[in-house]
Amino acid sequence: MGRLLFSYYTKPLSTQFGNIVKDCSLALVNHTIRPLAICLFQSSGAILVAEGYDGVKGTHFYRPIGGGIEFGETSSAALVREVKEELGADIADLRYLGTVENIFTFNGNMGHEIVQVYDGRFQDTTLYDREHLEGEDDGNVIYRAMWKPLDEFRDHRLQLVPNGLLELLNKPHFPNTDEFVDPTKIV
Repeated sequence: MGRLLFSYYTKPLSTQFGNIVKDCSLALVNHTIRPLAICLFQSSGAILVAEGYDGVKGTHFYRPIGGGIEFGETSSAALVREVKEELGADIADLRYLGTVENIFTFNGNMGHEIVQVYDGRFQDTTLYDREHLEGEDDGNVIYRAMWKPLDEFRDHRLQLVPNGLLELLNKPHFPNTDEFVDPTKIV
């Protein structure tokens, strides 16, 4: 199972992370590049994101739902698996939007990610009517995902991560294609 590098939780960092912080710190110390896949679930001008908090910087940030790509797994298959594991939801109509390389500092540690970005939809349309969704990460840590207006990120009222994602979304082609990705197909 993939591990997410950021806290998507509202409790203080020291009580929230458990093994995730240990795993994240080891990955950052070992200078590994982490492959991730995220999905931009959209509804009425908003995207589904989880809130994170950097205790060193004292800042909140928001990241779309997704997680780590395992060896031998396509990024679209990883996304289907991660959303099912964390939210218990099935997704469909994945559209590849682009790749973002994210070099960042989180809680005083440097990180590096290559992030495959998709647009997609939930098969259960009632999920779009909920104010927030509860998810459970690999470390049995509960997080809350919420709908946030895309304009709040574009106006810089809220910080969207990974770095470079907002620029990708601001390109005139977003969403860029009607061609869906088959997560079971290995190219």
